[in-house]
Amino acid sequence: MIIALGHYALWLAGALALIQAAIPALLADERRACAIAVSAAKTQAALFTLSIAALAYGFLVNDFSVRYIASHSNSLLPWYYRVTAVWGGHEGSLLLWITILAWWAAAFAAKSRDLPDAVRGKTLAILGYISVGFTGFIGFTSNPFTRILPAPFDGADLNPLLQDPGLILHPPLLYTGYVGFAVAYAIILANLWQGRLDTLSLRRARPWTLAAWGALTLGIALGSYWAYYELGWGGWWFWDPVENASLMPWLIGAALIHSLIVSEKRGGLRTWTALLAISAFTLSLIGTFLVRSGVLTSVHAFAADPTRGVYILALIVANTLPALILLILRAPQLASDARHSLLARETGILANNWLLAGACLTVFTGTLYPLLADTLNLGKISVGAPYYNRLIVPLALASLILLAVGPLLRWQRDRARRLLPRLAIMTTVAALATLAICHVADAWQWRTITAVACATFAASAIPLDYLDRLRHHIPASRPYHGMQLAHLGYIVLALAITAANQYSIEEDHSIKEGASVNIANYRLTLMEFTAEKGPNYSATVGKILVQKNDGTPLTVLTPSKRQYHTSTMPMTESARRVTATHDLYVALGEAINADTWAIRIQYKPYISWIWIGGLLMALGAVLAMGGRRAQADSA
Repeated sequence: MIIALGHYALWLAGALALIQAAIPALLADERRACAIAVSAAKTQAALFTLSIAALAYGFLVNDFSVRYIASHSNSLLPWYYRVTAVWGGHEGSLLLWITILAWWAAAFAAKSRDLPDAVRGKTLAILGYISVGFTGFIGFTSNPFTRILPAPFDGADLNPLLQDPGLILHPPLLYTGYVGFAVAYAIILANLWQGRLDTLSLRRARPWTLAAWGALTLGIALGSYWAYYELGWGGWWFWDPVENASLMPWLIGAALIHSLIVSEKRGGLRTWTALLAISAFTLSLIGTFLVRSGVLTSVHAFAADPTRGVYILALIVANTLPALILLILRAPQLASDARHSLLARETGILANNWLLAGACLTVFTGTLYPLLADTLNLGKISVGAPYYNRLIVPLALASLILLAVGPLLRWQRDRARRLLPRLAIMTTVAALATLAICHVADAWQWRTITAVACATFAASAIPLDYLDRLRHHIPASRPYHGMQLAHLGYIVLALAITAANQYSIEEDHSIKEGASVNIANYRLTLMEFTAEKGPNYSATVGKILVQKNDGTPLTVLTPSKRQYHTSTMPMTESARRVTATHDLYVALGEAINADTWAIRIQYKPYISWIWIGGLLMALGAVLAMGGRRAQADSA
């Protein structure tokens, strides 16, 4: 009964999405059309919520008559992982995707009363158009409510990799970011539909973009952290194509946030801003295609039905091609008379936009070229970390420099004579800080020196800018504080990546009970192995005493190998000692004989600060959303 209710709610929500998409386009009375679209968006959100709640209920009560539940759950699965299993497979994850889209549309309907009815109604129409396409995709190719008769006695279980607390939040956050870019996309297209791109719409598009980008930042950071501790490799980023798929809209979203400021404050870059809004959402759809089409083999990939891939490609074309055509037609009307000198804040923002777009193009090429080559029978091509590091790192370092200089520049025109003393102070601070850091860490590799110099140069700009505002009695708005916090997060991220990548220690050992190994300033002694049983798995747990080299005991780590009852592949559960300056990471390998195991030990300096940097950037985005004041302060 509940499952049937969820199924009906799905189709009814799709019908409302069709109304939401069609009415503002067909009804001449803009006020009435907008009112209908607002009601349809809010009701649609309630229906999709009912639909996904019904599916979650089916998981909780072990309704194995539903094919999707039987394929992704088991009676022994803990209840919280049954809820997670709702989005643990292809069909359910798409239902989550469209439910989040409906929530975004309902939130926009509730929070956009100050926009003209024509813009508001058409924005909701575009969001409804997107929803219609994905409802059809779910209903016709990926229905999570399909029954299987007779029902099996028990389910196949959730993928063991997904049975982790991190996966409770990672997909919802990632999808919230992905789908959130649809709002800015729809606002921009609604304006192009009207034949203009007004300042109020640009101002209102920016908080929605910040919210989506902040959620995507958290989703990427949480996914990276999950991969670090769960997969047993000790790496935090693998340039996996699906990781790249989330990175691309993140990069373009960051560019869009800054470009919106120029378009709103100075009236410039409006065509570029519109292109970025279209690109951010298009890249989100491409990310959905990479995960759901089956073209990739990855821990993220679920679907293997080529029909689904064709359908998603059709959705990408249906949402991107009309948008680009409309932009081309309206481009002459978006031209601005605003002019600025080479030495101006507009130039700094545009240059940083180019760096972000260049980084995105690099990732896009490295991700899709191997797929294209394989499709055209040009052979198997692998694009790995050396390609990305060689091209992305210089762009990232250059962006740190622009991040420092940009906020110091004035709009339209600045003078070198005013900037040079500030740049001299920043350069001096960066040089002294770099020498001090490299001396204390005894780190004199040129890569380290370059990265630390760029990061400390960027960091020195933050207090200098605050002091400059204080001296001129310029109040700092919430968006300004948010910008500085996000920039600080990026600086922290850059320094942490440098330390973790350049100075990690990784060792593989064969170790018996009672034997010890040394790494960095630690001595690790394997005390014993014990057998443990979980709700749906059995485990071999190693107990490893961690001491300082002088014998001072610190902690006991318990890495394990789990064997899930429904899987033939053992799963690695790492154990870590986390400090402010480093992680000690231990993972069990395979049993060599009765009393000897392979073990991987890693020493990771400052790696936790990678995720702290991501958190600071996300918090900065949230803070920058606040306030109705001119948000150009945050540039």
